Amino acid sequence: MLVIVLENVPPRLRGRLAIWLLEIRAGVYVGNYSRRLREHIWDQVTEGIEEGNAVMAWRTNNEAGFDFVTIGSNRRIPVEMDGAKLVSFLPELSDVNRQN
Repeated sequence: MLVIVLENVPPRLRGRLAIWLLEIRAGVYVGNYSRRLREHIWDQVTEGIEEGNAVMAWRTNNEAGFDFVTIGSNRRIPVEMDGAKLVSFLPELSDVNRQN
């Protein structure tokens, strides 16, 4: 299983992904492809992302049962701790401004 979520991307990228994947909600794409095609699709995302952001998650044989990659600005960033990939939140800009 492969899932890609896009935010603030150009319409041409959304149309490009619709060639391979089913858009089940606005900006949410699902499919079931090999590693090679998954990497090709992610290359398309990285080439067309512009100012947007994206995350791609897929099923794999690890302890969590899945893996993911991200691109673009987002408060959620992947971090690895003891071999497990987790998600960390960056502080909101308003929180940083209040502390200064």
